Amino acid sequence: MKDRKILIVDTSVLLYDKDSIHSFPGNDIFFTLTVLDELDKFKDGPGLLGESARHVNRFLDDLRSEGSLHDGVYCNDLNQNFRVWLSDLSDVKNELKNLDYSKGDNNIIASAIQIKSVFPDRKVKVITKDINLRVKCDALNIDAEDYYSDHIDLDVEDFVGFSEIELTDEEVDALYVDNKIEMELDLNQNEFLIGKGVSQGKSVLCWYKGKDLIKLHELKLSQTETTPRNKEQKFALHALVDDSIPLVTLTGLAGSGKTFLTLMTAIEALDQKKYERIIVTRNIQPVGREIGYLPGDVKDKMAPWMSPLMDNFRHHFKDRTYFEIMMEKGLIEIAPLSFIRGRTFSNSFIIVDEAQNASIHELKTIITRIGESSKIVLMGDTDQIDTPYLNKNSNGLAIVIDRMKNSKHSAHIHLKRGERSELATYASKVL
Repeated sequence: MKDRKILIVDTSVLLYDKDSIHSFPGNDIFFTLTVLDELDKFKDGPGLLGESARHVNRFLDDLRSEGSLHDGVYCNDLNQNFRVWLSDLSDVKNELKNLDYSKGDNNIIASAIQIKSVFPDRKVKVITKDINLRVKCDALNIDAEDYYSDHIDLDVEDFVGFSEIELTDEEVDALYVDNKIEMELDLNQNEFLIGKGVSQGKSVLCWYKGKDLIKLHELKLSQTETTPRNKEQKFALHALVDDSIPLVTLTGLAGSGKTFLTLMTAIEALDQKKYERIIVTRNIQPVGREIGYLPGDVKDKMAPWMSPLMDNFRHHFKDRTYFEIMMEKGLIEIAPLSFIRGRTFSNSFIIVDEAQNASIHELKTIITRIGESSKIVLMGDTDQIDTPYLNKNSNGLAIVIDRMKNSKHSAHIHLKRGERSELATYASKVL
């Protein structure tokens, strides 16, 4: 029994991933009254938060038929013991009078201190996505850690979607003549390449598909007169226009062209009747926040977060008229990420902006909504994460890039260079 840890699971973990309740085999899981009260607030809500709260509530309710949650219910298939901790905390609160117990986190801390005193021979640990709660726990000598189920081990920037490869002069010539050569290489599918020949200045841009190296041709979007400005943008544009790649991920610093290239490609594809509409979505809430507090309808509520998109329209078309006309005709639809569940997007070009602020569960929700003849583009900067429960190795965009990097269904490009202005590029590096 001493080898089994007591894990006090915070609400933030349960809302972030409903399956987290099943993710701690060989341990005892304790729920405090505060956590149950917080789950109750979300159970009627829309989107992933409401779904997660209901899933956990139903699971705990089902456990009641197996035994008493007050004493603990053991699940043999999970090798987990579940218990609700409802003991009187007055003694702990009198000892720690400097904590504000109107705050749920501080009540969880009080419960953790009490559980440690009741089980002095057991390892007691708080599992939470809340950084501030982990800091408080450490200050009070309570073990605490993040929920690591969705963390990736490698820095996502280690994979940029393209690399250099050494070729013979004959192979370079063959690519220019035949446009492709068969070559089995230890590369990811849809990885872009800068092929360097032996002779000085002999090179070729290509990508790896199947078992072929395919030479990239010059691309220009005729409808919007858009031309890539550097090799990374050229790689990105090829991935964006290729109908055989339904998922594209783009990362890079501000002003590198992620949004502009994607938007111009979407407009071009719409003009060519490849798709029926453009869906634009993004995460507008950390865990626990909804868009209801903003005035107006969904369009009005989303407007502050759609400004970067409209800025690109204004920059290219010199005003917003074209954007507003497309909105009125239903050719562009704004859809909050938290309200995607249950929908299916067919014959659509889906743009997910600021995807680094979404969890993997949110991105999985929208990716699994993609129907036939659709394409989805996830864009973001993993150095600019605003959601307090996510970091560079746990945000949804980084996880999608890592898990999909060798799939024939996806391509990834990291745009290294800023094209907004010399000042913007320099400032992003030094400030």
